[in-house]
Amino acid sequence: MSKMSNNDQVKIFLEEKELPKQWYNIQADMPNLPKPPLNPATKQPVGPEDLSAIFPMDLIMQEVTTERWVDIPEEVQELYRLWRPSPVYRAKRLEKFLDTPAKIYYKYEGVSPSGSHKLNTSIPQAYYNKKAGIKRLSTETGAGQWGTALSQACSFFGLECTVYMVNISFKQKPYRRSFIELFGANVIASPSDHTEAGRNILAKDSDALGSLGIAISEAVEDAVSREDTNYALGSVLNHVILHQTVIGTEAKAQLAKVDQYPDIVIGCCGGGSNFAGLSFPFIKDNLTENKKARVIAVEPSACPTLTKGKFAYDFGDTAKLTPMTMMYTLGHDFVPAGIHAGGLRYHGDSALVSQLYHDGLIEAIAYGQNDTFASAIKFAKAEGIVPAPEASHAVHGAIVEALKCKESGEAKTILFGLSGHGHFDLTAYDAYLGGQLENIEYSDDAAQASLACLPKFK
Repeated sequence: MSKMSNNDQVKIFLEEKELPKQWYNIQADMPNLPKPPLNPATKQPVGPEDLSAIFPMDLIMQEVTTERWVDIPEEVQELYRLWRPSPVYRAKRLEKFLDTPAKIYYKYEGVSPSGSHKLNTSIPQAYYNKKAGIKRLSTETGAGQWGTALSQACSFFGLECTVYMVNISFKQKPYRRSFIELFGANVIASPSDHTEAGRNILAKDSDALGSLGIAISEAVEDAVSREDTNYALGSVLNHVILHQTVIGTEAKAQLAKVDQYPDIVIGCCGGGSNFAGLSFPFIKDNLTENKKARVIAVEPSACPTLTKGKFAYDFGDTAKLTPMTMMYTLGHDFVPAGIHAGGLRYHGDSALVSQLYHDGLIEAIAYGQNDTFASAIKFAKAEGIVPAPEASHAVHGAIVEALKCKESGEAKTILFGLSGHGHFDLTAYDAYLGGQLENIEYSDDAAQASLACLPKFK
């Protein structure tokens, strides 16, 4: 598609030949790099040898590199072409409904075979593990989007896959579970009796809702126990976020076709991969080209990691098997309420996102689930797409900013990430429409209590 100046264009595509050939690594441009992860036993910086038990060396090198651009292997590009480049839409009907002078654009990742952005990293992770001779991957999943994506990627590359699915989501999202199993993965409700970490939790609470921290513990324990198995993570880690930057790189090119650049970039934020994938290429411009885009991470008020957490070293999992990472955290023992945005129910956040927030380079805000579902339904009625509960946080953030433009009369350009569709989340919409949901606020007192478990340093 040739460059256009028609700002009324509703759908903006890139041609297949315009698919990015490289991932963007923000570590090349950050004013302050995160502190190194620490070995939980020695409390010394983690080296490649500490990670080699669960990750292939290619991913370990991507975790630590400060090179600005990392080549995307042709085998990965070939699978990306099943759905990438994904479209950018201008939400003209939503703009009209809101009566706002703002221009609202959204990058839609729900067109992927798994229905979300998660396939952007599951494919390269499966590729590099296959290349390293690994036969099986274990992982966790919250809402089920990551489990779906990894099961598909493992199917593409002929790998076995075991998914520890957070118990509350295992019950709330049976068809997401079916989707995972359709591609050959084994799905286990977490906490489970398959691992010591799971058994320890069940001994304290046989009806535990579960959390991503618990499920990560089980998946890591599973991987460590078998020579043929590695662990795959769907968010948080540097290499995961690296893979997701294909989203923002495409979005920049698409908006350029209609002579637009965002004043505001918004993404939902749990572990950080979707938010970072969309926003990091724009933060690069802020850092290197003196652009001034506001970048806003939207999280649930029931799990307000950035807005109420502490910037400190903490474990990424409940059983303290993972390295300690410098991040915003609510404490590794934190088990959030059973909100329907299961993919955002994580106690910590990406070290990269956390450092940028700590340095004041991004903003964060938390909203209740009734507010986000109300906005999701407005969006669905206007634009025809039902957002996943996680993505509805970004939708709500965009609507809030668009209404501010209505009040001020400013015609700002807003870009948000619609990270996935909600076709497997209709029970959550049923609950909202039936008045069965509540806005859960995580209190300051509860936050302080949950932080008591943070690692102690002499």
